[in-house]
Order: sequence, then C-alpha cells, then structure tokens
Amino acid sequence: MQIALFTIFGLLAVIAALNMLLQRHPINSALSLVVVMMSLAVLYWSLGAEFLAAAQIIVYAGAVMVLFVFVVMLLNAGEEQRTKGSKIASIAGFPGAAAIFCLLTFIFLKNRAALGNTQLSGLYNGAESNLTRIAHALFTNLLLPFEVTSVLVLVAILGAVVLARKEL
Repeated sequence: MQIALFTIFGLLAVIAALNMLLQRHPINSALSLVVVMMSLAVLYWSLGAEFLAAAQIIVYAGAVMVLFVFVVMLLNAGEEQRTKGSKIASIAGFPGAAAIFCLLTFIFLKNRAALGNTQLSGLYNGAESNLTRIAHALFTNLLLPFEVTSVLVLVAILGAVVLARKEL
C-alpha cells in the first residue's frame, strides 16, 4: 500500500509541478502548486509524519498560497485576459481525478482489515509520539524563537496592509 500511495501521489506531484511551470496564467499556476503541496502532505503522512503533513496543508497549501494569490491580485499587472482554462486540466482533469479516486478506493477496500488496526502518531508499545516530542521542544526550548516569529509575521502583515492601502 505504501508503494501505491507513493507512486500515485509522487506522479501527481510531478505532473502538477510541470503543469505549474507550463501555465501562462498565475492563478492557474497557483492552483497547480496547491496540488503539489497536497500531494507532498499525503507523502509525509504515508511516512508517519502526521504533524509535518498537517503543517504542509495548513501553512503551505493554505496560508502561503492565499498570500501568493493576494499578491498576484494586488499587483494586477494590466487587465485580466479571459481564458477557457488550462488545456491540460480540461483534458486530464476529470478522468485523472476519477482514476485516482477509483484506485485509492480499491486500495483502501482491499486493505480494510489492516487499516482498521492502524494506530496514528507512533503510539506503538507505549512509545512517545512524534507530535508529543515536537510540541515539547516547541513550547519549552524553542518558545522564544516561536513567539518572535509570530511577532515578525504580524509586523509583516501590518506592513503589507499599509503599503497596499490607497489614499482616499
């Protein structure tokens, strides 16, 4: 099952990355980059790094991509051209999504008994989970850098709002 997940989402990440590079419209490139980030999150999850997978989705696929789209729309370099959409997405989008859905459904149904016994977060034989270790390190030894980073991000957001504000 690990090899199948790696193959499916590895190929999906490579195809989406190529699509991102070949797009002319920046929003379509951003959407392809979201697919790459989500595929990487699934790969992290399949390796047992649940925290890293969640951070990949929340930070990169969520916050960074929203920031990217915000900057693209803020710059607004000229009038937007209407397109019919990505040629690759229209040709391979629905059949590709249907094929991935069917393949994943088959894999999960075939391995239903093994998936029912899966334990998340590395809680095997009383061992400490990787999430517990990350939280302990983040909120004890690395608390000051964590808080300084949050203040820097807040200052950067305020600076972007001030720079983007138009005088009335």
